[in-house]
Amino acid sequence: MAKSSNPEGKTGVRIVVAGDRGTGKSSLIVTAAAETFPTNVPRLLPPTRLPEDFYPDRVPITIIDTSSNPEDRGKLAEELKRADAVVLTYACDQPETLNRLSTFWLPELRQLEVKVPVIVVGCKLDLRDDQQQVSLEQVMSPIMQQFREIETCIECSAYKHIQIPEVFYYAQKAVLHPTGPLFDQETQTLKPRCVRALKRIFILCDHDRDGALSDAELNNFQVKCFNAPLQPSEIVGVKRVVQDKLVEGVNERGLTLTGFLFLHALFIEKGRLETTWTVLRKFGYNNDIKLSDDLIPYSSFKRAPDQSVELTNEAIEFLKGVYELFDSDLDNNLRPIEVEDVFSTAPENPWNDAPYKDAAEKTALGGLSLDAFLSEWALMTLLDPARSLENLIYIGYPGDSSSAIRITRRRRLDRKKQQSERNVFQCFVFGPANAGKSALMNSFLGRPYLDSYSPTADEQYAVNVVELPGGIKKTLVLREIPEDGVSKLLSSKESLAPCDIAVFVYDSSDESSWKRATELLMDVAGHGEDTGYEVPCLIVAAKDDLDSFPMAIQNSTRVSQDMGIEAPIPISSKLSDFNNIFRRIVNAAEHPHLSIPETEAGRSRKQYHRLINRSLMVVSVGAAVAIVGFAAYRVYAARKNASS
Repeated sequence: MAKSSNPEGKTGVRIVVAGDRGTGKSSLIVTAAAETFPTNVPRLLPPTRLPEDFYPDRVPITIIDTSSNPEDRGKLAEELKRADAVVLTYACDQPETLNRLSTFWLPELRQLEVKVPVIVVGCKLDLRDDQQQVSLEQVMSPIMQQFREIETCIECSAYKHIQIPEVFYYAQKAVLHPTGPLFDQETQTLKPRCVRALKRIFILCDHDRDGALSDAELNNFQVKCFNAPLQPSEIVGVKRVVQDKLVEGVNERGLTLTGFLFLHALFIEKGRLETTWTVLRKFGYNNDIKLSDDLIPYSSFKRAPDQSVELTNEAIEFLKGVYELFDSDLDNNLRPIEVEDVFSTAPENPWNDAPYKDAAEKTALGGLSLDAFLSEWALMTLLDPARSLENLIYIGYPGDSSSAIRITRRRRLDRKKQQSERNVFQCFVFGPANAGKSALMNSFLGRPYLDSYSPTADEQYAVNVVELPGGIKKTLVLREIPEDGVSKLLSSKESLAPCDIAVFVYDSSDESSWKRATELLMDVAGHGEDTGYEVPCLIVAAKDDLDSFPMAIQNSTRVSQDMGIEAPIPISSKLSDFNNIFRRIVNAAEHPHLSIPETEAGRSRKQYHRLINRSLMVVSVGAAVAIVGFAAYRVYAARKNASS
């Protein structure tokens, strides 16, 4: 296949040459640049530049010579930390310099946390004693086992011009086309992320979706990646190479995914990493084998703090199609292994970790229903729209990426319009410890009630679909805020901006739980008034199966009336009596102007502003009257003078 082009965005490669004194560093550099062996070499060379047309990738190289003198250790460390690749030299006629690689130089690189490819170079090959001939592989194998950062080893002679250009070619190649992200040297297999990327590329190129690349599809792939078609004889040759080693790599329809992966493993084993990297980069991957940032329209996510991001109907319809495709038995249960298969073309399953893991309702078989599948996507889009869009692209979203998401109207405007048009609502769940917050979250996901109490240390999310009258579906995200996390949350001015509604849960049998819940309500309401991000609030009286504390009804009625919000809603997670709580949360979020609490301080502030406005109005009316009176007087005076 054709040579690779300059990897996008790479404007130069900085190679630092280090090693013991007298190992041939400077001679190596001068001979590479001038193509002639120097007679007099200065102790330390200035930075040496190889032009962009020196090697096929057309990326210029800057070579930095270093001193191994103890007094220059600081400068050496500084240069090593700035390197894109390091060339470590030893002298073939001085075995002790080879030993120093593993006893000093390679440990030194680790200590300095220099995490770049290392090329080990044996210089002065012409001076090696013919009686001490050993293979390079035999000498270097134990060192390479111990130090995996070594990309390759090579021996050369500046005096005899043996393999000098190759040294810096391999160094440049290790930077532009690194082995590490693609291939596991220990197991001699493609790394999982590389397999996932190549699988996605294979599927994108398999236009007829028959599980194999036909001759035409293989040729289209070649033209896209290398700007050159394959001759029919070359296609036959490629398939024969695969089939000779791997029978299942080719079938009657063409090259299978197994054969496609085998072909790339073969390229890498033969040192042709640039071939695989060219393919990956043509399909938008960077050196971490993730989609390049320029493929994600980050400008689409610019929004005010009280705006959120949702999937469009176009994206939701695409995801429904994906669900049907992977739910092969059509039982509305996407098993964990099938969910993994959905994301098999992404770098990893994004739902394996918090906050997405266990955030959606599971079926009796441990899988996801369609609603739960779409809920997970809604949660990821709400919390991390860039990651959501990225994963949509990974799993094959066909449209323009910006058509997959929409920015909602500002919550402040929703309150003014007295109606929210959102499809996804985020509810913050507050309350003291052991009030029943987690039980409420679990019940939302259809999980059984647990008698044992386990305090929540970190924020938790629960997401599900809530069906409203008329068959309308909205997605509700519950975000549980631990009691000791409230003050940290409210330390930020914009902390309530993404909140559509807040729920305050208390243990209806415990008066201290009620008091703490009202304190939290006052704190949140006050913060909203101070910052302008007021949120509608509901109070939930949990554990309704237990006897209420004395004065419970009187106290709760007084607080809710004073603050202008609905009386506490009684529920019992133990008895599965939820009093339509989730539908009521969504209804309150849809009409955000109706349930916003008002504190005494907020009420006083409003009265003060009303007085100020009234005073300004009186002043302005008085001023207007004075102006009119003065004008009338002037008219009167003018007429009087005229009559005189």
